[in-house]
Amino acid sequence: MADYQLDATARDNFGKGAARKLRAAGKTPAVVYGHGTDPLHVTVETHPLSLIIRQANALIELDLNGDKHLVLVKDVQRDPVPQIIEHVDLLIVRQGEMVEVEVPLHMTGEPFSGTNALQELNTIRLSVPATSIPDFVVIDVTGLPADTNLHVRDVALPEGSTAIDAEDQLVVKVAGPRGAAEDEEAAAE
Repeated sequence: MADYQLDATARDNFGKGAARKLRAAGKTPAVVYGHGTDPLHVTVETHPLSLIIRQANALIELDLNGDKHLVLVKDVQRDPVPQIIEHVDLLIVRQGEMVEVEVPLHMTGEPFSGTNALQELNTIRLSVPATSIPDFVVIDVTGLPADTNLHVRDVALPEGSTAIDAEDQLVVKVAGPRGAAEDEEAAAE
């Protein structure tokens, strides 16, 4: 069900000084919220958290003193210079619940010989079940001729998901070689 597991402990000290002490001890302050519950202020181990947040839309099973919560990383606040994680917001989700996420687009295949496929959109916003968030969405451009445009409506989405982005938003454009039209006109004359 969850991609990762993370242990958390309740936190009752707040402010800059308390947060600095936690970070010095290898812990990161976090807040867990969602579904109308009161926010839970917790601390988590920094190293496992830093490995988890490298993955986009990672689903985490958070163990808080025996209570299990299914959460998604909503926001990460970092110090801009040393890239230390200062704070994390975790959103509670439920199995079967639909969530809005940004998923990377991966282009595969080669378009028709002599053409270039230009990817205009790197991520797509989807509404998907919380427990089946895809790592990426594949766009196959194999054999597409010049002047072909693929829009959001043309992308094959995973089962159970719907696109939030506008249907007519350009995703991939297949362009012919430069000067081809001028060469054809010159040959016709």
